[in-house]
Amino acid sequence: MQTQESGVQYSRWDDRSRDEVHVVAGSGTEEAWSWQRVSRKLCSGKLGIAMKVLGGVALFWVVFILGYLTGYYVHKCK
Repeated sequence: MQTQESGVQYSRWDDRSRDEVHVVAGSGTEEAWSWQRVSRKLCSGKLGIAMKVLGGVALFWVVFILGYLTGYYVHKCK
């Protein structure tokens, strides 16, 4: 059984209940592949480690500044 709408091919072979499912490439595969390449490049290797470290440092400073401002306005003397 093959359906062109869903992009999935399903075939059952042998009587040993082994199923084989294939996902067929659709029209947006080029865009998906480019995003996968960018994601793979930015999230792995030395560049990926550097991006994660920079993201962690940036997140730290955002939380620190928000906490400082919140604490300042909560504990401000009237």
